[in-house]
Amino acid sequence: MANFGDDATVREILTGTGDVWAVVGLSDNPARAAYGVARVLQQYGKKIVPVHPKAETVHGEPGYRTLADIPFPIDVVDVFVNSDLAGEVADQAVAAGARAVWFQLGVVDEAAYARVRAAGPLMVMDRCPAIEIPRLG
Repeated sequence: MANFGDDATVREILTGTGDVWAVVGLSDNPARAAYGVARVLQQYGKKIVPVHPKAETVHGEPGYRTLADIPFPIDVVDVFVNSDLAGEVADQAVAAGARAVWFQLGVVDEAAYARVRAAGPLMVMDRCPAIEIPRLG
């Protein structure tokens, strides 16, 4: 597979796109990867916005059922859904005006990557910000 997000792009998303991260697939289940990653994002100064059909409050932040329900601007959409659902989320992120889209480890949709990049936002996929933040300093 090609490199879908070099270190420069990862660094730009982490430091230059803003600090409001919608985390799609984030619930209050501490056994899920999204729960731990969202906590790391908070520890590094990011405001997390849980997006999940249950719209649960997670890490003290109120949840929303969809990206379209969020009543304020989102900088980055971090996607924790299966690859076959991720493209639709990426399209919703672009429609919501996100400045970047981040597909988590194991989430790959090359067509969605091409659509997002053609629309303008930055994008990485098959990477994890909880790994990249400390790695890139």
